[in-house]
Amino acid sequence: MGSAIVAFSMMLSSFGFYFWQMIYSPNFLVEQDPKPLMIRTGSTFKEVQNQLYNGRYVNDLVSFSFLSKMMDYDKLVKPGLYLIEPGMTNVQVIRMLRSGDQTEVNVTFNNARLLSDLPEKLTRNLEITEEQLANLILNDSIQQSLGFDSLNFIGMFIPNTYKMWWNTTPDNLLSRLKKEYDKFWHAERLAKAKEMGLTPKEVSVLASIVQAETIQSDELKVVAGLYYNRIRRGIPLMADPTLVFASRDFEIRRVLNKHKTIDSPYNTYINAGLPPGPINMPHINSLDAVLNYDKHKYLYMCAKEDFSGRHNFATNLIDHNRNAEKFQRAMNKAGIYK
Repeated sequence: MGSAIVAFSMMLSSFGFYFWQMIYSPNFLVEQDPKPLMIRTGSTFKEVQNQLYNGRYVNDLVSFSFLSKMMDYDKLVKPGLYLIEPGMTNVQVIRMLRSGDQTEVNVTFNNARLLSDLPEKLTRNLEITEEQLANLILNDSIQQSLGFDSLNFIGMFIPNTYKMWWNTTPDNLLSRLKKEYDKFWHAERLAKAKEMGLTPKEVSVLASIVQAETIQSDELKVVAGLYYNRIRRGIPLMADPTLVFASRDFEIRRVLNKHKTIDSPYNTYINAGLPPGPINMPHINSLDAVLNYDKHKYLYMCAKEDFSGRHNFATNLIDHNRNAEKFQRAMNKAGIYK
């Protein structure tokens, strides 16, 4: 009888120790840096168990599963990206997962020429797929519901880094980016655009051309002022990047006379004013360069013959033709003919 009691006491003691370990001892195989756990929308508890086991997150899956059921997590699986920290216990992880206390991700995009380029860039750190987002972005009805059309919709996307939930839906993503667009166009920027006689959409178009013309940040305001001078005087912009966009041949290094005859609303040699939409996704500094353009008398610009990416500016056609001849000679000497 006494030996049975001793054995039972030992069993209780062992179980009690195991139960204590189950709750308070670290049970996750994370040594130094936090390890992300991505639970997809619609996942079941069994799928979460498989993720933890196959991804080598958990040391003792049995104890995690037992406590999860005691804490009703098996009925409360929530999607998202969760960071498993070194030394976390079963209870800490279960509480985090059960409450949906997920970690935000960075959605960063800063370079796109066409609207169709955006889904791949926007979904890199998100659960949604490129195809899911493309179905919305390229949908005319969705574009119109947000106040845009297929030609100017790319201007709604203000390049930056935004904090979002990993399981953000396509609809919520677009809604968030529209809010960021509205936030960008605050009263001060709207007032500057109005003073120029431009709408925010037109500022985006002009900024995209300015951005395509120069890679030099200190030239942005100069170029913006030059094109604004032409707009005010009713002079066609004659912006070579618009011809490249119209041709859809983005490998062109040298714009030729044949490109100036392309039948397209983006041909600013034969069409006065701004084209119907941006020719790329303008950056914040390009948009602000237009709104804060340099006031000068330049009407012409030509790339410098040293291929530095900088430009020679001119107030008259005679000086511009001299600059153009120097650049053309340099292009010929370099063997660049198209």
